[in-house]
Amino acid sequence: MTQFTASDRRWEAIIASNPPAEGANFYAVKTTGIYCRPQCKSRIPKPNNIQFFATTTEAEAAGFRPCKRCQPHTDSPQTEREQLIAKICKTIEASAEMLSLNELAQMAGLSPYHFQRVFKQIVGVTPKDYAKGDRAKRLRDRLPQDRSITNTLYAVGYESSSSFYTEAPHILGMKPKEYKQGAQNQEIRLAIENTKLGWVIVAATELGVCAIALGDNPDELVSEIHRQFPQAKFCNDNLTFQAWVADVVAAIAMPQRSINLPLDIQGTAFQQQVWQVLQSIPLGSTLSYQQVANQMGKPKAVRAVASACAANKIAIAIPCHRVVGSNGSLSGYRWGVARKQALLELEKQWN
Repeated sequence: MTQFTASDRRWEAIIASNPPAEGANFYAVKTTGIYCRPQCKSRIPKPNNIQFFATTTEAEAAGFRPCKRCQPHTDSPQTEREQLIAKICKTIEASAEMLSLNELAQMAGLSPYHFQRVFKQIVGVTPKDYAKGDRAKRLRDRLPQDRSITNTLYAVGYESSSSFYTEAPHILGMKPKEYKQGAQNQEIRLAIENTKLGWVIVAATELGVCAIALGDNPDELVSEIHRQFPQAKFCNDNLTFQAWVADVVAAIAMPQRSINLPLDIQGTAFQQQVWQVLQSIPLGSTLSYQQVANQMGKPKAVRAVASACAANKIAIAIPCHRVVGSNGSLSGYRWGVARKQALLELEKQWN
């Protein structure tokens, strides 16, 4: 049980019918012997008659019974919707073909319009975009392993080879055959430079920059790119690419300079949505993982946002270093927390 005072911020959640605060998932009214959710539409009790509880078990052990109106002992409508959509997402991921909106809506027991609206509200993208993102991920994972490209294209849900060969180069950044062969004969431009934050490596396909990584050992950075594309032809003889590299180095030294590079971004639809939000964070500012989730309209997707930030392979241009913990802590950074702190301090100086 959590004691309550009239000045407690949790009172605001009850007044505004907002989601509960941490450790106060339910409130009980001493005069009625009933416990409710903070979102309950029942008459608002007096502050001195309230006690907070983290679980229904605690509330009932203290002698309170559940409200018949908000039914706190059952899953909330929002929780039920989230569980339903989570099942639909798993169905999409397990399906060998692209399921239509009508088919998915029928599985959910909703009209197509209502289903699409609920799905986008919870996941952040439409069912079609989610399915495309999942198919792209499976394509990248399976293509190097399958015996043939034909096996792959049907296994991941393409109905015809024509649609596959139209979409695949945009997903892979190269022709499917080249990707399957470890980017054999694919030209990938590669350059490495020393900066005040250590070494930075920049890699690009013909579609744009596909990787920017930071590190202390230049050989390790180069080896990682070579592991990703073992059969590629690496070069640095393109003036346009050299200008991109110069922009990256300049953005580290003088963060006030905007960086606007063509990017070859490979990720799920959700990850790409997160990365778009990151690119909108102003210089010298930060957002918490919760704030990023809120901007996406998915306040409960905090962990998924953190995972998308960790999956980002394009440092600086997709500034995942500008995302921090809710208490301002720097949390993780795939290129080192100390480097993340240095980047933020540099940006504050130039803001």
